[in-house]
Amino acid sequence: MKITRFTSVLLLVCATAVITLFLISSKSALTDFPETPIKEWSVRWIQEDEPKQQTPSLTGSWQSRTIDNPQTAIPDGVVGVWVHIQIPPTTQWMSPGLMVDRFYGLNISVYEGNRLVYQSKRDFYVEQNHLLLPLSIKSDASDLFVRIESKRQAGPNSVIHIGEFSSLSNYSDRRELPDVLLGASIAFLGLIMLLCSGYLNRKQRSSWIALSLIALSTGILMGSYSAFPFISYPGIGKPLMLLFDLSMDVLFPTLYYFVIPIFEGDYVILKKVGFWLNGYFAFCFILTILYNLIGEPIFFYYQLFTLWIMAPMILLQLVLFIILSIINAFKGNKDSVILSTGIFLLALSGVTDLVLYFISKERHIFFYWKIGVVCMIATLIVLLASRISADYKRLLSYSKELELHNRQIQKAEKIKILSDLAASIAHEVRNPMQVTRGFLQLLSNKSDAESKVHFKMAINELDRASAIITDFLTFAKPELDTVVRIDLRQELSTIETIMCSMVAMHQGVLRVRVPENLHILGNPSKFKQAFINLIKNSIESLRDEGIIEIDAWAEANTVVIRIKDNGEGMCEDQIAKLGEPYFSTKTKGTGLGLMVTFRLIELMKGTLEFRSAIGKGTEAIVRFPLAEE
Repeated sequence: MKITRFTSVLLLVCATAVITLFLISSKSALTDFPETPIKEWSVRWIQEDEPKQQTPSLTGSWQSRTIDNPQTAIPDGVVGVWVHIQIPPTTQWMSPGLMVDRFYGLNISVYEGNRLVYQSKRDFYVEQNHLLLPLSIKSDASDLFVRIESKRQAGPNSVIHIGEFSSLSNYSDRRELPDVLLGASIAFLGLIMLLCSGYLNRKQRSSWIALSLIALSTGILMGSYSAFPFISYPGIGKPLMLLFDLSMDVLFPTLYYFVIPIFEGDYVILKKVGFWLNGYFAFCFILTILYNLIGEPIFFYYQLFTLWIMAPMILLQLVLFIILSIINAFKGNKDSVILSTGIFLLALSGVTDLVLYFISKERHIFFYWKIGVVCMIATLIVLLASRISADYKRLLSYSKELELHNRQIQKAEKIKILSDLAASIAHEVRNPMQVTRGFLQLLSNKSDAESKVHFKMAINELDRASAIITDFLTFAKPELDTVVRIDLRQELSTIETIMCSMVAMHQGVLRVRVPENLHILGNPSKFKQAFINLIKNSIESLRDEGIIEIDAWAEANTVVIRIKDNGEGMCEDQIAKLGEPYFSTKTKGTGLGLMVTFRLIELMKGTLEFRSAIGKGTEAIVRFPLAEE
């Protein structure tokens, strides 16, 4: 459990670090080199019927813009905008350059005075752009004109930086690359997960494929939402934009399919909503492909269904996820709380971006959803670590149970062999042994003193063999002849009287404490035999000042009898083998006596358990059902 908690904390710290890096990379300023920020510029709208000229005159309808009020939205009847930027002297830099982080426009032409210095055209509809270009070294201030043609937005939406071109370029890469690299990593992970889905069974495969598609589409969205690939590789802009749109059409129905079954409850209405939601996103999927094939004639319908209708639907879907995750988090299950937290953070970050998109005057740059994705991944990793830890504990438990089961099977096989052997030959062997013993006693009486010693040894060994055969017979046919109500206090007092002398011979003490009115159902003779065997084992393990304590008490619907000694004790391996034939801790023991004891207690519907430690003695705990009045 400690390992799981440590892993969870470590992963959460890593997730926090990643989020912090995102915030720093997205909000950091240019502090590692001298630069001149330009926060004001002027614009002039380009009308539809206006002829294209090289550079416009500074006289006329120019409007002032600032970083606090960029106003990039294009009015009706306008096809673009001219942007005029006053460039300060650039002699302080060896290779001056200009950079605008957020810049909107499809077709861009930049003029330094009347000279064209930069041109970019796009055949795909991505207005989010980035402007980075070198400037000439000039000792005086100069004018820079930017002609932008676009559809919805055009012009700068952030500070215009003037500085060393190489430093601006490095900063631009550092700013954009984290999104691309993280998106590519998540997409690659989703692709590998998708390829591995064939190894899962049918029940697991559907949710695994859904999670794979979520990771794949999220990675594509994160990587293609950055301006870096469109600027660095303009040739792949159109297929990359198609991937972006198709990923949107795949992500949200798949996310709905994955999330809703996670929350416990019979959400029949939500499942029906999911059916219609899948149908709508499938329609948008087809419409996106058609727009990329046909182009401008169906742009209005493409924008209507994939933006103006889809965005509110996604917002409602994310709000639903927030509500369900809060409800599910209060159910108390640890895994449920972890997963609900990840879904809640993902949905909350998406809702934040969408709300800012709808209420902001300028086009909002979606950023918070990336934090939500990282948090969701972090919670999934924490949940996976928790599941791995739980599975390891379960596997360890199964391994122990399997080992115990194998031991029981081996023990059962040995018992069956012994039972068959005892039933077939015990009687046949016992009768001739009794005859032999009788003749040995007769010959012993007629022999000299020296021979009598040998006859006595032979008779003792025959008696020992007879006792073993008796154990065999008891084990082979341990049926209870009669079952009566046994008064434990009376029976254990009788056993105390029988065993006291044997305990005294071993210089020990026997203490019996049994309350009145404890009764069980069983056979008194078999009961005595089982407990005499247990007490004899305790006596033979005693050392100096040995004590044997017998206690009994009622516990719920059972009677507990404990036989405790302070003898030599046993290790765990010896305890595990108790009751097996031919295993004994005594030099001349056969293990049959304890095996018979287990069998007799089992016949009276009882259980026998041993607890012991080397040098600390042994406890034998016997439990019987309490006899009803």
